[in-house]
Amino acid sequence: MHRICRDAICKLGRTQIFKGLTQGQQCIEAVDSLTNWRIFGSKSSTVATSALTTSRSADWCNDVSVVSIQSTAWTDDVMNEEEVGILCYMNNIPGFRGTLKQRYSDFVVNEIDLTGQVVRLTSLTPPPEKNYSEDTKVHVKEVPQECEVAPEVPVVEDANHLEAFKALVGEEDAMQLEGLLAKIAENKELKDLAPILLAPDSDKAHRAAIHNFFKSRLPHLVTDTVDGPGLATEKCVRIRYFSSGGGAGSRRDRGNKRGGDWKEKQSKRQKRGPAEAAPFDSRGRDDWLKPKFLKFHLFKENKNTQDALMIIGRMLGVQPKSFSFAGTKDKRAVTTQQVTVYKQPAAKLALLNKKLMGVKVGNFSYVDNSLGLGELSGNQFTITLRNVIAEDDGVISEASESLKERGFVNYYGLQRFGSGSVPTHTVGAALLRGEWKTAVDLILQPREDEMPEIDEARKYYARTHDIDGALQRFPRQMGSERALLSGLKKHPGNWLSAFGCIPRTMRLMFVHSYQSYMWNHAVSHRLKTYGVDQVVEGDLVYREDLEGGANSEVVESPPRSEKVEDISEEVAEEEAEIPDETVDVAREALSKVKYVTAEDVTSKMYSITDVVLPLPGSSVMYPKNSTADVYQELASKDSIDLSKCSHKVKDFSISHMTGGYRRIVQKPKNFDWKVIMYNDVTESLIESDLDVITKVSGDDKEKVPGSVEGGAFKALQLRFSLQTSSYATMAIRELLKTSTSVAFHKTLNEETEKSGLH
Repeated sequence: MHRICRDAICKLGRTQIFKGLTQGQQCIEAVDSLTNWRIFGSKSSTVATSALTTSRSADWCNDVSVVSIQSTAWTDDVMNEEEVGILCYMNNIPGFRGTLKQRYSDFVVNEIDLTGQVVRLTSLTPPPEKNYSEDTKVHVKEVPQECEVAPEVPVVEDANHLEAFKALVGEEDAMQLEGLLAKIAENKELKDLAPILLAPDSDKAHRAAIHNFFKSRLPHLVTDTVDGPGLATEKCVRIRYFSSGGGAGSRRDRGNKRGGDWKEKQSKRQKRGPAEAAPFDSRGRDDWLKPKFLKFHLFKENKNTQDALMIIGRMLGVQPKSFSFAGTKDKRAVTTQQVTVYKQPAAKLALLNKKLMGVKVGNFSYVDNSLGLGELSGNQFTITLRNVIAEDDGVISEASESLKERGFVNYYGLQRFGSGSVPTHTVGAALLRGEWKTAVDLILQPREDEMPEIDEARKYYARTHDIDGALQRFPRQMGSERALLSGLKKHPGNWLSAFGCIPRTMRLMFVHSYQSYMWNHAVSHRLKTYGVDQVVEGDLVYREDLEGGANSEVVESPPRSEKVEDISEEVAEEEAEIPDETVDVAREALSKVKYVTAEDVTSKMYSITDVVLPLPGSSVMYPKNSTADVYQELASKDSIDLSKCSHKVKDFSISHMTGGYRRIVQKPKNFDWKVIMYNDVTESLIESDLDVITKVSGDDKEKVPGSVEGGAFKALQLRFSLQTSSYATMAIRELLKTSTSVAFHKTLNEETEKSGLH
C-alpha cells in the first residue's frame, strides 16, 4: 500500500488530486473517512498527503505504511522518520496542518536550571563590583617568576622523589629528570630551559601514572603526551618547567603539542603577553579576588551554542575551553541558557553587547564552580505553528488536550541522526564493526542538499583526495570533516588515528546515535505489539520510589581482562565515559529498574509512563518479551555483536559502555496553548527575552506580537516544559500527525506560498 499511495501522490497535478488517489484503490478508505478533506480540496499535493496522514481510519499504529507516507513522499534523497524507527502515535485523534519553524523566531527555548527556575535574559548590565575580602580570595597556586628565584624544592625531597620515579620508569629516564632538577636548582635562565622526553611508552595507563606522579610530587613540573621521535604511533611523556609567564612549562602548550616547532610556538605565546600566555589553571590576574567563574545568561538568535561562544571568545581573547555550559541549544531558534567562563569580569562581557549581532549576554554573577554538561533539569519551549488549517478549533482543542493528558511517544527526533543524506547512526554502525575507513568515507563523501561551498569541498576531495586543497575548501564550521582531514594528513592511511582527531564528545555521538536508532525501532515494536495503554508482563519499569530487590536484577558489567585501546590523545583524567544526556535513569539508579510480573499487571501498579526501554550497554537489562528481539535483529542485520566487541577500541564498543534506560512515553509539563490570529507573515509572534528588555514602556505599550483580532491567518502557540532527554519536535509530531523533517516543512511552506495563502 505504501508504494501505491506514494506513487499516486507524486503524480498529482494541482487540480487532479482525487484522480491521482484513485490510482491507489487501497487509499480510498482513508480518503473517504477524512472529515476535513474538503478544507484542503486540491490546493497541492503536499497538503493532500499531509491530510492523508491525519486520517485515522487505517490502523494508526499497526499499519505503519500509511503512517509513514508523509516522510517518504518527498524525501527520497534524505533521511526520513520511518528509516530511524519513528512510526507510531499515542492516539487516533485527527491531526491538522501547521508549519513548524517557518521563522526561527517561532521556536523559543529557555533552559531550566537544576533548581527548576526558567533561565531568562532580564538584564544586560553588569552588577556593581563587590569588595571581596582576603578571606574570600581565590588563591591561585604560586609559581616561580621567570629569571628570578628558583622553585623552593628541598634537595633531599628531590632525592626521595627521584627514587620513586626510578622505580616507576627505570634508571635512564630517572637520570634525565635528575639533570632537569639540577638545572632548576642552579638558577639558570628558566625560560630557556628545554624539556625532557621520556622513552616511548605504548601503555596509556602507565603514562597516566607518570602524569599523576608529577601532579602529586613535583607540581612545579608539568607533563603532557607527545608523538615519539620514531614511529607515528609512538607516544612519549614530555616534562617541562612550570612557568607563570607562558614559558617552557605552560600547560597551554598542550594544545600545540602536535606538529610544528615547539620553540617557535613558545615564542609566539610570549609575544602575546603574560595575560594570554598564562597556564589554564592561573589565567587572568594573580590578584583575582572574586570566585573563579563568571556565570551569565547567553541569549542567541539563529546560531548554535558553540558558534555564539566562539564569537564571544574571539572578542575576549580567550579559547573556547574557557567556557562551560549545561547543554547545546537548537540553531534555528531563539534560545537562552546559562554559561560560565573562567576569570572574566562582568563589565568586560557587558561591553560586548554593543558589538554582538544576534547574541546578547547578561544576568551576570560570580560562582565558585563551572557548569558541567547535563547540569540542567530541562527546557521550556514556546512554539508557534503557523498557517494552521483545521476543520474547526475543536479539532485543535482535542489534539492539544490529548497531548497534554496522554503525552507523546518519546522518540529520538530526526536531529539526533543528522540533517543530511548520511545519517549519523550509519557512521556509528561502521565504528562498532571496526570499519574505520568506511566511517571516514561516510563523513567525507558528497551528500544531497548541502550549501554549494560544502558540496564543492566534498566533491573536490572525492575526486582528488587532495587533503590540503580540501582543508582550504571546507568552511571552519565543518569541524568533524576538517579534523578528519587533518588526521589523515598527520597519519596517512591510518583511518583510526585520523578519527581520533575528532573531539571525543563528537566521536561518541555517532555510537550514541546508533543506540538511539535501535531504541526507536524497539519502541515502535513495543507499541504496535502490546498497545499504548497498558503495561504487560516482561516490560521494564522505573520509578524513583522503587526499591531494589530480587526482581531488580542488577546486571554487572562483564570482566574486561582483554587489553583495549583508546584512540584519544587526551590526558588520563579525561578518559571517563561521557554520559549520554538523553537517558532517563541515572547510572546510580539502574538498580531501580525492574521487570513487570503478572501480579504487577493484575494490581495495575504501573502505568505506561513508567515503562522504559534500554539503550544497549554492558549494565542494562532487556525486556522479557518480544521487544528484546528487535535489538538482536537490528544488530545482526548490521553485523554487530551486542555482547562482545570485534576490535579493541573501547570508545567504539557497546560492551564497554554502561548503557541506560529511557521512558517510552513522555508527558509535557506546564502545558498551555492558544490560537493566535495574525496578518503580517513576517512578524514575530512570540515575545523574546530581548523583546521584553527593549520593549517601550509607558502608556503606548506594545501589544503582544501577533495579537490581531480577526487576522487573516491562524497560528497555534504552545508553551510547555520537557526534561533534557526529550525532543519537542516529537511532541509536535503527535499533535499534527505529520513529519517533523526540515525538508517536509520547507516543502509545505513553499507550497503554501504558491497557493496564495500568504
